[in-house]
Amino acid sequence: MPAWQYPEGEGEGDVIDFDRIAIEPDNLEGKPTIRGLRITVETVVRLAAGGWSFDEILADHPDLEREDIKQALEYAAASTNVHFYRLREAA
Repeated sequence: MPAWQYPEGEGEGDVIDFDRIAIEPDNLEGKPTIRGLRITVETVVRLAAGGWSFDEILADHPDLEREDIKQALEYAAASTNVHFYRLREAA
């Protein structure tokens, strides 16, 4: 299962273990899924962003659990914590 580590200086080396997120090359083109189901993290995040409550998501996707939704949102948040630095041109 994926693990994610905060960049240096942020969270001081804390590691988040996403035990409900699976990345399998043969399942949905390697997109992050919930527990290897054919439900992607993206699907869950888009539903939540679209205003669906946890209860509505669970009713529409009975294989999901409340903790799956929470971890999908945490995974999405962690994956956006990326820093880009511009390279200087050679003098």
